[in-house]
Amino acid sequence: MNTRDTQTIRAYRVFEGGKFGLGRFAEMRREDLDEGNVVVRALHASVNYKDALTALGKAKVANRFPVSVGIDVCAEVLESADARFAPGDTVIAHGSGLGADHDGGYQEINRFPGDWLIKLPGGLSPFESMAIGVAGYTTALSIDLMEHNGLAPGNGPVLVNGATGGAASIAIDLLSARGYEVVALSGKPEAEPYLRELGASRVIDRKTFEFGTRPLEKPMWQGAIDSVGGEQLGWLTRTMQREGVIASFGNAGGIEFKGSVLPFILRGVRLIGVYANSPIPLRERIWGRLGTDLRPRHLARIARPIAFDALPQVFEDLIAAKVTGRMVVDFSLR
Repeated sequence: MNTRDTQTIRAYRVFEGGKFGLGRFAEMRREDLDEGNVVVRALHASVNYKDALTALGKAKVANRFPVSVGIDVCAEVLESADARFAPGDTVIAHGSGLGADHDGGYQEINRFPGDWLIKLPGGLSPFESMAIGVAGYTTALSIDLMEHNGLAPGNGPVLVNGATGGAASIAIDLLSARGYEVVALSGKPEAEPYLRELGASRVIDRKTFEFGTRPLEKPMWQGAIDSVGGEQLGWLTRTMQREGVIASFGNAGGIEFKGSVLPFILRGVRLIGVYANSPIPLRERIWGRLGTDLRPRHLARIARPIAFDALPQVFEDLIAAKVTGRMVVDFSLR
């Protein structure tokens, strides 16, 4: 498909079949586009763990069949019945049911409600916006919330787990730029040079580290960005300093964790859930910060462009934990 041909649209879609759907490339017609008042042409879309789960039918994410995968996209406006947007504008969409209830980012031409869109902030290129993507947005929102709850440079180290993942890589970059001492926890000790390049002052090998089992362990961190969940989140609650703050937004390690009330009532630990499907005014504020004071320094190191056709292999690599950093679909690559 040529993206200039708006009658035939190429997309990566999940169809009914298997346990949670079966994904493949497919062609669509203009009349197949979802409801909305703004028609856009995709420029870049990030590749996320959630996208891989959807595409490979490994989790119940899609709420309808078929649906195009992709939880975020940066796109050029082609047509608009919304006065806030005009042809030629560059916009970002993420969340809002993309890839689950509404066709998502892996679709060359799409149609969205204008209420779901924000304009690309100054200071970011289209590629950079998706190198950040919903993962980086979630990280920036986490830092915003944590600092509102007392996180500050000089008060102690901040731990980032799942450290080679896309969201965690950006977290290390952003935190170190703001003067925090960042400790990276990873099961990939060979990635230590990469993590130190992003700003980690220390790298812990998850496979050899002794996590302990006591209700309260030695206090080590003033803050933590948790993209893993599961047992690691339980451990984080036990090892926080007094009035330490944890931002939780991932479940790669499981949806359940064990713990007690002791960290909360004896140390005042604060566990904050981070929900990326934010109201538009909050999205505009956080994206504005991502183009200014929270702009990542190492996006060229963290993110790599891939062709649309490369998606199936990248999905497999993500599930197998073979990906470091971020993969970004560049729809101009062939």
